[in-house]
Amino acid sequence: MADAPLKVDFISGAVDYRRRQGGGRGQALPKALGFRKGVTPDVVDATAGLGRDAFLLASLRARVTLIERNETMHRLLAEAMARAAAESPLHGEIIARMTLILGDAREILPSLKPETVLIDPMHPPRGKSALVKAEMRQLRDLVGSDPDCAELMRVALACTSKRVVLKWPRRAALLPGLPAPSHQIVGKSTRYDVFMKLPAPAGHS
Repeated sequence: MADAPLKVDFISGAVDYRRRQGGGRGQALPKALGFRKGVTPDVVDATAGLGRDAFLLASLRARVTLIERNETMHRLLAEAMARAAAESPLHGEIIARMTLILGDAREILPSLKPETVLIDPMHPPRGKSALVKAEMRQLRDLVGSDPDCAELMRVALACTSKRVVLKWPRRAALLPGLPAPSHQIVGKSTRYDVFMKLPAPAGHS
């Protein structure tokens, strides 16, 4: 049986369930990005993909800029955002905090001067491929394997003022050529490598 066409959906399914049932500030992703009482960072999602993390963060009142370089994926995201904005005032309020940009994050990030960046590249294929969901197989077929994710990380680390968070499989090796993360938040199958940026010494720009 053929897979259904890839669709981005912010109204129903897993993303809406996550919003309604437990997408709070104490969850691993918001915690890794620096959400805490009284603090809601602006976030650049440099690898937007299906947009689920961005929608969750926007539902927590963060302003989120999504960057997607694949034109088809960008169109699917834009269509999903338009549908959600028309669904209800609540969805419209969330979508209003999301800004979608088409382009290569390596080129766009420096001009944005971000404080906090989330990078969730296509993860290395798992040995048990049958466990990979159909939509993730479709997404990989569409956007590729992100062989330049280490370069994107280096760009993000160079231009981000507060922190860069890499979403990565729990047991995967660290990306080569990068500094060690400041700390990690580890879940059942996913970990967040957090790279904190130290403030510049006094007298330096």
